[in-house]
Amino acid sequence: MASFSSAISNPRHVFSPNALLHHANHNKICTSQCSTLPLPLPLSRSRIGFISRPGRKEKSKSTIFASVTDTTVDKSPEKVKLPKGDVWSVHKFGGTCVGSSERIKNVAQIILSDDSERKFVVVSAMSKVTDMMYDLINRAQSRDESYISALDAVLEKHRSTALDLLGGDDLGSFLSQLHHDISNLKAMLRAIYIAGHATESFTDFVVGHGELWSAQMLSSVIRQAGVDCQWMDTREVLIVNPTGTNQVDPDYEESSQRLEKWYSKNPSSTVIATGFIASTPQNIPTTLKRDGSDFSAAIMGALFRARQVTIWTDVDGVYSADPRKVSEAVILSTLSYQEAWEMSYFGANVLHPRTIIPVMRYDIPIIIRNIFNLSAPGTKICRPAADVDEDSQRLESYVKGFATIDNLALVNVEGTGMAGVPGTASAIFGAVKDVGANVIMISQASSEHSVCFAVPEKEVKAVAEALESRFRQALEAGRLSQVAVIPNCSILAAVGQKMASTPGVSATLFNALAKANINVRAIAQGCSEYNITVVLKREDCIRALRAVHSRFYLSRTTIAMGIIGPGLIGATLLDQLRDQAATLKEEFNIDLRVVGITGSSTMLLSNSGIDLSTWRELLKQKGEAAEMEKFVQHVRGNHFIPNTVLVDCTADSAVASHYYDWMRKGIHVVTPNKKANSGPLDQYLKLRALQRQSYTHYFYEATVGAGLPIISTLRGLLETGDKILRIEGIFSGTLSYIFNNFVDGRTFSEVVAEAKKAGYTEPDPRDDLSGTDVRRKVIILARESGLKLELSDIPVESLVPKPLEACASAEEFMQKLSEFDDDLTKEREIAEEAGEVLRYVGVVDVVNQIGEVKLRRYKKDHPFAQLSGSDNIIAFTTTRYKEQPLIVRGPGAGAQVTAGGVFCDILRLASYLGAPS
Repeated sequence: MASFSSAISNPRHVFSPNALLHHANHNKICTSQCSTLPLPLPLSRSRIGFISRPGRKEKSKSTIFASVTDTTVDKSPEKVKLPKGDVWSVHKFGGTCVGSSERIKNVAQIILSDDSERKFVVVSAMSKVTDMMYDLINRAQSRDESYISALDAVLEKHRSTALDLLGGDDLGSFLSQLHHDISNLKAMLRAIYIAGHATESFTDFVVGHGELWSAQMLSSVIRQAGVDCQWMDTREVLIVNPTGTNQVDPDYEESSQRLEKWYSKNPSSTVIATGFIASTPQNIPTTLKRDGSDFSAAIMGALFRARQVTIWTDVDGVYSADPRKVSEAVILSTLSYQEAWEMSYFGANVLHPRTIIPVMRYDIPIIIRNIFNLSAPGTKICRPAADVDEDSQRLESYVKGFATIDNLALVNVEGTGMAGVPGTASAIFGAVKDVGANVIMISQASSEHSVCFAVPEKEVKAVAEALESRFRQALEAGRLSQVAVIPNCSILAAVGQKMASTPGVSATLFNALAKANINVRAIAQGCSEYNITVVLKREDCIRALRAVHSRFYLSRTTIAMGIIGPGLIGATLLDQLRDQAATLKEEFNIDLRVVGITGSSTMLLSNSGIDLSTWRELLKQKGEAAEMEKFVQHVRGNHFIPNTVLVDCTADSAVASHYYDWMRKGIHVVTPNKKANSGPLDQYLKLRALQRQSYTHYFYEATVGAGLPIISTLRGLLETGDKILRIEGIFSGTLSYIFNNFVDGRTFSEVVAEAKKAGYTEPDPRDDLSGTDVRRKVIILARESGLKLELSDIPVESLVPKPLEACASAEEFMQKLSEFDDDLTKEREIAEEAGEVLRYVGVVDVVNQIGEVKLRRYKKDHPFAQLSGSDNIIAFTTTRYKEQPLIVRGPGAGAQVTAGGVFCDILRLASYLGAPS
C-alpha cells in the first residue's frame, strides 16, 4: 500500500493499469471492453485521467493514466466506402425504451419493421442504470463499502435481462464480457475508494458502461432475428472538444474520418451504437452531458446525411403546453427547428437546444415518436415550407405552444446614473458571470434607467451580493438607486414562427393575461420573432398558461363558476347549463364548470366540477354549512382554471354588496339581481368605475326585461354616438298580464287573482302592484343613460290601495282587494270611451333628467296597446329614432327567460375571454 501512495504523490511514477492494481489491490485491472481496446498504449497518444489525491501540495500535477484506445485515422486505402444520404434512417431509443427485456424486444421489432435501406440506432443505458453508475462513483468516493453491493445490483440487472433475451453463443459471449467489465469496475472503484476522489474523465468512463451493455444486447437480439447487424462503441468514432461549461463541441471533420474508418472494417446495413459517450481528441473517454443520447443521434444523423432522425420516447409528441398543467394541451404535428429550440430552452419536454444544431445544417427532420403508442404520428421538427400562403394562415397558427420556467427571481438594477454610461450593462453581467449564475432573461427600457433580468432563485442571493459589492460606490453616491430582488417568479414564453411580426398576436397574448387578472412584471421579445417572454408571479403561472393557451384556440375557454341562490331562477339556470354543456364543449369550445353552489344555509363545493344531472341530490347529501367567504375562495382558488365568475341569482342586497370586492380580486360577476345597480348612487358609480378600469367583467342584462336585450341595446346606441331622449316601457311581466286581461267588464281583483294562480305574481302580489320592481328597472336605465339619480328620485304610482298596505298577509290582501275595484274600473271605462287602454309604465325622460312610474292611457293603435300575455315592451326615442322609436318586445317574466338571459350573459363573458364568437 505504501508503494501505491507513493505512486500517487510521486510524479516520476506513471503506471499502466496492470501495474496500478498490482500495487493497490493485488488484482489485475484493464479498461472495460479490453477485447476491442488494446492495452497499454503510449501515454502521449491515448490516456484517461484516472484518480487524483486532493489536499497534497505538489510541484507538478500527478495523475495516473489508463489507456483507452488507439483510433488514429488509418491512412491505408478504405476497404468499404461508407454510403451516405437518404439511404440511412437514424433512430434513438432512451432508457425508458430499453428499460426491460420486453421493451428491448419491442425496440428490436421497431428496427426490423423499418423498411429503410440502412439503419443506424442509438441507444441509452437501461432505465436508471446511468444513475446507478454515478451512485457507484459517489459511494466509492465517500469510502462507503456498499458500492460493492450496488455494483452487484448493476450486474444482476443486466445478467437477468440477457438471460431473458439471448441464447447460445450470443448469451455466453455477452455474459463473459459483462463479468469481465464488472470485475474491472470493481477494481477501479476499489482504487477510488482508497484515493477518495475520481477525476471527471474517469467518472465519464465508468458511467458509459450502461450504454455499452444495452447496445451489445440489442445488437445480439437483432442478429438472432437473422439480420446482419454490428454494434458500435461511439468512443471510437465520435470526437468532441470539452468547452469548460459542462458542454462539448463535436469535431465533425475528425468524427467523419473515424466513421469512414470504422465502417470500412464493420460494414453493415444495421448498426447499433452507444449514445451519451464519446472521446476527446486525446482519446480520453467523455460524455455528451445532459440529453447526450439525443445529441449523439443528431450528430450521427448529420455525419450520415440521414433521411431523418427519429427520437423514441414515452410521449406522443411535442405538446402545445405542459399537459400536467394544461389538460387540453394538444400534440403539435410540426415545429420548425427554431420553434423547437425556443420551446426546449424554456423548459418544454422537447429536445435539448444543442440537439437541433447538427441536423439543421443539412435540413434533416427530427421525428418525436411514442414507443408505447405506435399509432401516434408524433411531431416532426423540420424547416418550414417556403410556399406557405401567409394570408391564409389563422392567428393561432403563428403561436405553436407555450412553456414555463418556475423558481426564478427578478433582479432589478436601476438609477439615473446608468443612462448613457457605456459599460454599465457589461459591469452588471460581468458581476453575474463571476458568481457563475445563469441569466434566463433580460429586459431593459430604452431610457437605460434600469436593467432587470431573471436568474434561478437559488442563485439570486449570490447575484445580489455581487452587484451590491460591485456597485457599492455608485449606490452610496446615489448614481444607482437600488439593486432590488423580486422573488417567487415564473417565466411564461409564447413560441411561434414569425409570431412577433404578426399584428394582433402580442395584443391577444397580453389581453388574455389581463382578462385573467394576471399582472406582468417584465417583458422580453427578441427580434428573431420566435418568442415573447413575460415574467409573472409564481402563483399566477398555471392560470396564465391556461389563459393564453385557451385564448389562442388551442384549448377550450374554461370558466370556473359559482352559483349563488339555487332558487327558482338559479335552479332553472343550472338545468339549462346541464342540458347545453356538451354542445358548448364540442361545438363552441366553451367549458362552463360549476365548482360551487350556495344557498342561504347550505353550499356544495367541488374541485373538478359538480355533476349537474344530480346537483339537487348532491346539495342535500354532501352540502355543508354555507359560508360566503369560503365559497368565494374555493371558486377562485383553482389555479388550473384561469377565469372565475360568480352568478348571483338572488334578490339579496347583502350579496350585491360584495360585487366590488369580488371584482377587485379579478372575479367576474353575472346577475339578474337589481339591488347593486339600483342601490346608492355612489356605490353604483364606484362599481362601474372599477369595471371600466379593469378587465373584470360585470354583466346584468337580466336585471331589466329578463331575457330581452334591453341593456345591450341601450349600450349599443350610446357607444355608436346616438343620443337617448326618452325610454318608455312596460317593464313588469306581471302588470303587463294584468292590464292586458283587465278588459270586457272583468274586475281588477279578479284578474290579479288569476295572475297569482298562474304564477305570474310574487307570493305577495303587493310586491308587484307597489311598482317598486319597475322603479328599480327605471333607475337602472336612467343611470345607464347617464343620469345621476337616486332611487328615491323616481316617483311611483302604487296600485296597492292605501288601506291594504298594512295587511298582515297576502291572503288578507286578496280577500279585501275587491272592495277597491271601483276606482280602477272607472279609470278603465273612461279610457275605453276615449278609445284608449290602461298600461302601467316606467319612463326615463333624459332631456328633463327625470324618471317616473305611473298608470297611463294609450291609444289602441299604440304599440303598448298591442301586447298580449306577459310580454314586455320598451321604446327608445333617440336622435336617430325620433319619429319612429326603436321597439324591443318579448316575454319579460318567468324563470326560463330570466335564466336564459343570465345564461346569455355567461356566454358573452366567455366570448370576451377568448371563446370563438
